[in-house]
Amino acid sequence: MIIRAEDKRKNLQIVDIESLVPQEHLLRKIDKAIDFNHIYDLVEDLYCKDNGRPAVDPVVLIKMVLIQHIYGIRSLRQTVKEIDMNIAYRWFLGFDLGTKVPHFATISYNFVNRFTDEVFEGIFSWILEEAMNKGYVKPETVFIDSTHIKANANKKKGHKITAQKAARIYEKELTEEINADRELNGKKPLKEKESEPPPQEVYVSDVDPDCGLFHKGEHKVEMAYSAHTSCDVNNFVLAVEVTAGNVSDSTAFDNIYGKTTASFPQVQIVTMDAGYKTSWICKKVIDDGRIPSLPYKRPQNKKGRFKSHEYVYDEYNNCVICPNNKVLNYTTTNRNGYREFKSNPKDCEQCPCRDKCTESKNHQKVVTRHIWQNYLESAEDIRHSDIGKNSYALRSITIERVFADAKEKHSMRYTYHRGLNRVSNWVRLKFACMNLKKLAILSWIEVCLYLKILDNTQITLYFHCKIQGYLTA
Repeated sequence: MIIRAEDKRKNLQIVDIESLVPQEHLLRKIDKAIDFNHIYDLVEDLYCKDNGRPAVDPVVLIKMVLIQHIYGIRSLRQTVKEIDMNIAYRWFLGFDLGTKVPHFATISYNFVNRFTDEVFEGIFSWILEEAMNKGYVKPETVFIDSTHIKANANKKKGHKITAQKAARIYEKELTEEINADRELNGKKPLKEKESEPPPQEVYVSDVDPDCGLFHKGEHKVEMAYSAHTSCDVNNFVLAVEVTAGNVSDSTAFDNIYGKTTASFPQVQIVTMDAGYKTSWICKKVIDDGRIPSLPYKRPQNKKGRFKSHEYVYDEYNNCVICPNNKVLNYTTTNRNGYREFKSNPKDCEQCPCRDKCTESKNHQKVVTRHIWQNYLESAEDIRHSDIGKNSYALRSITIERVFADAKEKHSMRYTYHRGLNRVSNWVRLKFACMNLKKLAILSWIEVCLYLKILDNTQITLYFHCKIQGYLTA
């Protein structure tokens, strides 16, 4: 028998919004996990106390943007529409059903013209500090990597400019060690460069000059930003540095590494992918008393040629032994920090392995070895150790998982913002929300465990978090 449902859309009821939001809703967990009154301290100096029109509550403004990033809503305009219809969102903001939601232009204006970079950095640091105080952050092992974010710019609307190549951050230190090595081997120190390095052509977008041309694979090219990020074993983002998409991982390493270690001096192991396997990075990490965990990097040799490791370096005699057991003697140390070892042309002329060794017209093989090569070799030894194997195996469930969640759940594949400063603040808020979400869930699990109100699903989640090291109790 069919029973027609009564139309109750126009019935009047007296309800409180508190009873309409489920107790296990994510926003309830967030509201219990952290005190949002701290935001007033961050923005106090940005408001006039005795002049002007009454402003919209800054906590409300920031909470609205947090909702956008937590639930991956793509724009502020859509966020306001969602808040207007969603009871849980209204409850989180402290609104009743009749309160008018602020216009999206009001939110945008405050975030662009009022809130400074220090506010966004303060929000990120504050949430991370709360997670640290509860024992969820484990910074002894950190993971560093980058992901690209598609910029709000058409790659066809741009032009090429001639720009000066940026100087290496370690240029002075490298030059000093080069000259010391040359003097040790009876060579004169290098003269100071009289001219700057030759400029290079760079493609610049007309729409957003701060982004860069990012080569994705062999064929795909797009305008993008790069978010260089570090996280711990529990997937809490510790630091982030946003650059143009054409800045390499090794170039941006110093900034992200410096930020991470400055905030967390207890870092012991630094885990990275092959893009960071350079002599300078290995030297910096090892000299700081830390352990670099890096993967195998395939040699850049031509097919059918001898591999670089087949040329054995004799440290005692400062020479190189080739696969045919001939000696390549030291000749000089060049400006790039490479020691040059050259063979005797008479040995190479009649060598049966010459086709696998060199195509030089004067029958001379030149082998180069960086003055910091021993640091790379130390990193290679660490790779074969238990520490290196165990830490690198965690990359797929730590930093890679952070990037996957950011793009799939929090809409970080591309950005509507333009300009490095605005994109940096946007990314920082994304990661702050991810940290906040994780903090809230773990805090709620501990409370439920204490009150003994976990069901079977929640118990499974608890033990999973326990295994991953999220919980200390």
